[in-house]
Amino acid sequence: MSDRENTTWGRGRPLSKAWAARAMNRFLGSTDAGQQSGEAGPDGSAVVDCGVYVAGERIPGAFTPDQAFAEARRRDDAFVWLGLHQPSEHEMTTIAQTYGLHELSVEDAVKAEQRPKLEQFGDVHFLVLRTARYVPHQELTESSQVVETGQMMIFIGDRFVITVRHGDASEMSPVRADLEKQRAQLLEQGPWAVAYAVTDRVVDHYLEVAEQVEADLDLIEEGVFSRDKSAPIQQVYQLKRELVEFRRAVVPLQRPLSGIIASQGVVPKEIRRYFRDVQDHLTRTVEQVSSYDDLLNSILQARLAQVTVDQNNDMRKIAAWAGIATVWTAAAGVYGMNFEYMPETKWQYGYPGLVALLSVITVVLYRAFRRNGWL
Repeated sequence: MSDRENTTWGRGRPLSKAWAARAMNRFLGSTDAGQQSGEAGPDGSAVVDCGVYVAGERIPGAFTPDQAFAEARRRDDAFVWLGLHQPSEHEMTTIAQTYGLHELSVEDAVKAEQRPKLEQFGDVHFLVLRTARYVPHQELTESSQVVETGQMMIFIGDRFVITVRHGDASEMSPVRADLEKQRAQLLEQGPWAVAYAVTDRVVDHYLEVAEQVEADLDLIEEGVFSRDKSAPIQQVYQLKRELVEFRRAVVPLQRPLSGIIASQGVVPKEIRRYFRDVQDHLTRTVEQVSSYDDLLNSILQARLAQVTVDQNNDMRKIAAWAGIATVWTAAAGVYGMNFEYMPETKWQYGYPGLVALLSVITVVLYRAFRRNGWL
């Protein structure tokens, strides 16, 4: 195997209580998805936490990354879980020297501009995820940020797992606490158990974001098809852009997950079962995003059609009034030529008679245009 082997693997229904709850979350934001990250390493370090686990239990003591790795290699059935948050190039290079990480994966982890993928560098697997969280807003405007995305990189080796997080979404402290307190048996499976737990949390956030986006979509749909047509086309287009950003985070993850599930001899069999559950949740999210995209396209087309109809109605009104004004303009043009011999110019009632005739013609044209829906 080469050093860098790439295995990149309804609407129209009545508003329900669930919809109302989602709409309230839209204004306030969920406690988990909307919170700002509180993770920070000591003295501004990128290291958020570093622990050594033996048989699913974390051994007591504080370790630096190099001390933790040395301790794990001295023990049987032990591994290191190192959590980093937005490390600098220097910090990441130092850790790479200790843990034997490939320079290409280190570069990807620092720049954080990758699509979801799974790569293998020797004995180390490098999994890239894109995190997402819903951004609460009072109302959707043409500049509102609805979905904020970040990145999560996971290095999985025989004796270590390193999580590198960029952005404020998918905080890792709850994942670590849950595994240590309630799922020690899962931790016994080693580094891939941590990779599963992190991936599961990221995908669960996808589901939360999808529910919140659905509330925005319902409000946009209601505004577009209401009588007052209160939803500007800019709002529809902005939500479309945010949905595209969310789709870029969700859809590409299907291939890496399929590769993990299909792997033999690398990922423990029990962990592959857990990853299948994550894949099910991801598939559900992908289907939701696809349906939202289709519905938003339909809403956008409907709004454009409404704009076109409104413009046609305005043009018909303008044409109708122009037709009525033409009668008066024609009369003024004829009698404004000041010829000496013209009909009724010497008649005492010529002017009142002409005004009365034009008024009658105006009323007849107005009623005709109203009957045909032009006015």
